[in-house]
Amino acid sequence: MQEDFHYYATYCAAFLAGFGHEDSLDICYSAQFVDLCSRTLLLKIGAPQNAATTQLQLEMMDASTDVLSLQDITRIWASFHFLPRDLYAEKAKRTKRYMDRYRLICGPNGELLKKTVELAKGHGLQHAGIAMHVLADTWAHSNFAGTPTLVINNTDEHFYEFREAAGGEANGNAGTDLDSDSEGTWVKVKFRHSPSEPDDVEKGLYSNSLFQGNEVSIMNLGHGRAGHFPDYSFAKYKYLPAWGDYHELIKDNPSDYRKAFSQMVYAMKFLKGSIDLFETERYEEEVPEKYGERIDRILRKRQINACADWKEFGEELSGQEIPDFDVEKYQDEYSKAGKGEKDNTFIGRFIKGALAQKGMVTGEIFKSGNMIAGFSKAVPKDKLSIKNFFK
Repeated sequence: MQEDFHYYATYCAAFLAGFGHEDSLDICYSAQFVDLCSRTLLLKIGAPQNAATTQLQLEMMDASTDVLSLQDITRIWASFHFLPRDLYAEKAKRTKRYMDRYRLICGPNGELLKKTVELAKGHGLQHAGIAMHVLADTWAHSNFAGTPTLVINNTDEHFYEFREAAGGEANGNAGTDLDSDSEGTWVKVKFRHSPSEPDDVEKGLYSNSLFQGNEVSIMNLGHGRAGHFPDYSFAKYKYLPAWGDYHELIKDNPSDYRKAFSQMVYAMKFLKGSIDLFETERYEEEVPEKYGERIDRILRKRQINACADWKEFGEELSGQEIPDFDVEKYQDEYSKAGKGEKDNTFIGRFIKGALAQKGMVTGEIFKSGNMIAGFSKAVPKDKLSIKNFFK
């Protein structure tokens, strides 16, 4: 997912869950900050590098593919962007090396999602935002793994998107059955490797990573072989995933993103204390009943960036202005704070949440007998303190 969903849609979900305007801003800021908190940024403000929740393209270009580097990459991407759905999944007649990668395939409503949301309970708005980023990405990044692997993440030329019939999207057909091919056409997606050129939605022309036959090439990380296309809320597509033995799979983002939004509202009601239990496969039912048509209209609109539409919706909900995301907003506060004060800054609280999330996920991967993220164990939240990284 992108800024439109992680920032503006998360604000809407937080407000609908009962958080006030300022708290909703803190939650959605933290959710979006997950996509910006790189080692480069942390180095700039004098923060611990271990807290990185993403890697910039330039950082990835310099990344090695030795065992330790691959473990580092996996710890970041599996923890925050491609949360594994089932670390104990089974598939007949496969080697352990294959299964270690197969079990990292991302998907919604897994046991690690439950642990992610429960881990954030009672630990502040920044950690809540981190959890919402992870939750949302389980829907957008479903069927791809957060580790470089050709045998799992590769796609081939058979890649088609569903184009609704003229008038369907424009009229806001919220009730349209997206499984029906009678109301649209399957159009072949054209991929190119041209990172400097924007995707062309109308021509169906999208950038992706170069094919690399090396199993652990950085080009084979996550949904790189499908570019940014899986992040677009309007995308309904079918393709032949490598992990699925190249059998056709249909991915319906408008439907999945609706569930993601409703699940965020439900999860944040749990984090706020309005409900006592978080369960997978549960969603906030009042949201689609009251706002379903409006949300569908935003999700189904063919556009690369839906920030303006989600922003408008959020401001109508709260009656307050939602400021544009500013990555530098809290950096001075953190960099100027003393070592003993950094824990209590906005970014300091984000870092504690990030370290806890990364420790939990990589600890669970290691506990499952999978060394692809290295040796790790979760650190109790009360033991986490930024000042310990400066001894």
